[in-house]
Amino acid sequence: MGDSPVTNLPLSDVLLRRHQRLREALASLGLDAFVVTPPANIRYLSNHIGSAGILVLTRTAAHLLVDFRYQESVRALQASDARCPDLRVWEVPASYEEALVGCLGEIGAAAVGFEASHVTVARHDWWLEAIATRGLNIALRPTQHVVENLRMVKDTAEIATLREAAARLDRVMPAILASIHAGVAERDVAAVIETALREAGYERPAFDTIVASGPNGALPHHRAGARTIEMGDLVVLDFGGFLDGYCCDLTRTVSVGAPSPEARRVYNAVLDAQAAAIAAVKPGVEASAVDAAARTLLAERGLGEAFGHGTGHGLGLDVHEDPRVGKPRVDSPSVALQPGMVVTIEPGAYLPGWGGVRIEDDVLVTDAGCEVLTRVPRALIAL
Repeated sequence: MGDSPVTNLPLSDVLLRRHQRLREALASLGLDAFVVTPPANIRYLSNHIGSAGILVLTRTAAHLLVDFRYQESVRALQASDARCPDLRVWEVPASYEEALVGCLGEIGAAAVGFEASHVTVARHDWWLEAIATRGLNIALRPTQHVVENLRMVKDTAEIATLREAAARLDRVMPAILASIHAGVAERDVAAVIETALREAGYERPAFDTIVASGPNGALPHHRAGARTIEMGDLVVLDFGGFLDGYCCDLTRTVSVGAPSPEARRVYNAVLDAQAAAIAAVKPGVEASAVDAAARTLLAERGLGEAFGHGTGHGLGLDVHEDPRVGKPRVDSPSVALQPGMVVTIEPGAYLPGWGGVRIEDDVLVTDAGCEVLTRVPRALIAL
């Protein structure tokens, strides 16, 4: 009926600091109120973990709109140390859109920001029509990445959770490695991975588990299927889990039987590219420069064309979030790394018809450089 509770929500004073940072951003944008719609952003600002809801943050209060399914869980939240400060709860008897416009009218907000990347044109048009029908003096202003920019730099509570999430992957690997052998199907290995994640305490997998064997390894986002693993295959294993709402993400590539000379060549090139990228992770360094470190090394080894995706991405409440660790793009400028950011470093090489290699770890940017949070050994394992 609803979402399961988690055990480690940020305390009220942590939320207050997040609200203060967001309010500073709102002041600079000239906004009276800010409408938050993605569940991850709502959770970040309120500790509400439901799959539905709208949060409106003003200069003095937080307004949470929830329907019947979540009213009791919000009441319990507000009676705990994880309560959202200065929260007013609004019931949603029917439509979230009607309730939102009613809330905005009652609180008297004139300049209201919303998250343009998360609001459809149809939803925006409905808001405009409802505001006009009610005769309200409200100007809706689109914004981009306001909350996401705050989420890029993790606070102490988030770092502790991400560190624990990454560390627990050590408990998952033995069962995974024991399940891989010639004759087993990719999807059966994926089932073992997902069971092991839950047994290690994760709430659920962070994404569809990837088990890509043999030639399927050339497909970066191959879904585990019916192919039977064969002797001599390289097998790409990409998996992660949610722990207290935060994601970890790991990729290892293993060999079934002794690896061929070509497998060792490609694997060592990717391993060295990852090491070069991790070494480049420091405060003040552009994320695109970390990507370039991996890309340059693979090009030197003759594998530049075999690496087509970005070197990594941010981790947090979402498995893919800012900052993006890749080539500079017009629509997504590169970000200078800051202490508290957590990113994946995951170069790969993909050779159609042959297979592929990817190695991925979760990395925290620190004042002095970086800390690799995932501890599963990176050396090529022959099973």
